Amino acid sequence: MNNLKTVLVTDCGSTTTKAILIEKKDGEYRQTFRGEAPTTVEAPFEDVTRGVLNAIAEVEELSGRTILDGERLQTPSHGNDGIDLYLSTSSAGGGLQMMVAGAVKNMTGESAQRCALGAGAIVMDAIASNDGRKAHEKIERIRALRPDMILLSGGTDGGTVTHVVELAEYIAAADPRPRLGLGYRLPLIYAGNVNAREQIKYTLEQKVELSISENIRPTLERENLGPAREKIHDLFLEHVMAQAPGYKTLMSWTGAPIMPTPAAVGVMMQSLAKRHGLNIVGVDIGGATTDVFSVFDHVFNRTVSANLGMSYSISNVLAEAGLENILRWVPFSISEADIHNRIKNKMIRPTTIPQTLEELQIEQAIAREALRLAMDHHKTLASGLKGVQQDRSISDVFQQKDVEASLIDMKCLDLIVGSGGILSHAPRRIHSMIMMIDAYEPVGITDLAVDSIFMMPHLGVLSMVDEHAATDVFFHDCLVPLGTCVAPLGQGTLNDHCLEYEVRGVAHRQLDVGVVKWGEILLRSSAEWNGASLTLTPSRDVDLGLGKGERIRRELSSGLVGLIIDCRGRPLRIPSNQNHRISTLMRWNDLLNLYPKTNS
Repeated sequence: MNNLKTVLVTDCGSTTTKAILIEKKDGEYRQTFRGEAPTTVEAPFEDVTRGVLNAIAEVEELSGRTILDGERLQTPSHGNDGIDLYLSTSSAGGGLQMMVAGAVKNMTGESAQRCALGAGAIVMDAIASNDGRKAHEKIERIRALRPDMILLSGGTDGGTVTHVVELAEYIAAADPRPRLGLGYRLPLIYAGNVNAREQIKYTLEQKVELSISENIRPTLERENLGPAREKIHDLFLEHVMAQAPGYKTLMSWTGAPIMPTPAAVGVMMQSLAKRHGLNIVGVDIGGATTDVFSVFDHVFNRTVSANLGMSYSISNVLAEAGLENILRWVPFSISEADIHNRIKNKMIRPTTIPQTLEELQIEQAIAREALRLAMDHHKTLASGLKGVQQDRSISDVFQQKDVEASLIDMKCLDLIVGSGGILSHAPRRIHSMIMMIDAYEPVGITDLAVDSIFMMPHLGVLSMVDEHAATDVFFHDCLVPLGTCVAPLGQGTLNDHCLEYEVRGVAHRQLDVGVVKWGEILLRSSAEWNGASLTLTPSRDVDLGLGKGERIRRELSSGLVGLIIDCRGRPLRIPSNQNHRISTLMRWNDLLNLYPKTNS
């Protein structure tokens, strides 16, 4: 759409509605102004358009552009007035909440979860024939959940129909009600064995608003998630959004369908990976949940860790990670009672920010564990298809090789993108970079970046209309490059020679050279290194991802932080002895100049 000159995009979040203005300047699209206002989907307003209009009014005030004519958007643009296109995403009112059901928990159950999560939903529960719950427990759970939508799957095409029909009977017995609105029936998508469709219709047509989609697992060897995801998006607009206060009016304003916020982020991740041929991991760490997105070898996955966050769910991070794992990142002595109290205070006062260096270090320690746990969860779901017959050699048996290993291979990871308050608004950019390095332990050579103001939802929905405009803004205004992490695989003996590095610029002029030992972590600023080449020469028994002793040469991208060469070892081992741990952490912090000492 080359005639687009001015685009307005809003993201209606659970607490804040964020509006951005995108304008075409000198042949490129740039994000120019931003406004925000409290979301108004709940009482006392109960009309999402109030918050949207307030956010747009702030953009008007900052930009000097007249966008609204009363409560009507002026389109198309004329000079300094109006806009050409308005788009929106939404997670207001809790976003899209779904229940999924699959015949076998680790097969069609997991496929159903991947389908719903990829469509931008929060999966409230996954019901399966073999989930260990008795029939009456399943029925009670389905009745109590009150989701926005149900996805039912089970059986490969032409296979048995017994289990999926049994699940349909549980749903019919529960007679579930939707979360929003009383005047419509709960949408249910059947995406299972085609041979069971007639029985599913007979069982459920009088109880739910039934839609039929292609089987998400037509054979054991293949997933087919696309059609069901499209159906989820359609029903999200037709049923769920239509019931939410004010959304009918909002939908009449937009030039393209409203997307669930996480689905829009996923679209942007996939667009980025496709355009540049990258394997990507993205994370959005919020107050209540942490979303992880990945694209590996063109396969997209998303997971939601609904109990891992930095304010409302911070106590859950403590419970799941354990106090010992949080304390291993704290570079000073603190009592268990003190750290418990600080975490509880953050939970009951979620909008507070750290006031002292100690509070900041504790919060960043908790963030490392939340990021690590969310990635562990993601790896379990972003895996090969369960139940597929695979040939195994005798060596696989002796090595106990996991034939259903996660698709997340850190050796092949090109880029990590972080977003969410703790990462996007850290006091110094190096804090964001080292939190992600410590949590994810990348190996080989990996670039890291953050989303400047959580603009990816806006750009995701824009990319569905104009991919060129979305990627222009993404690289110029959204993505903040932090730098590059180099990390060898495995462990080495402390202070032994690990690798040599050399940076050369224009005309092969040497810019930097040095040696890094095992146990060390080195930071080199790369602000002036764009286009420079990096050569890494590992010791004979050190592997940087290409094999032991193999030299690597590649172009080095500049970043706000720079080049970090991490020779602390993989997996990262932190001493258990308190004094040794504190001295080790302080040494690493000093090497990175993580918390510069003031002269006062």
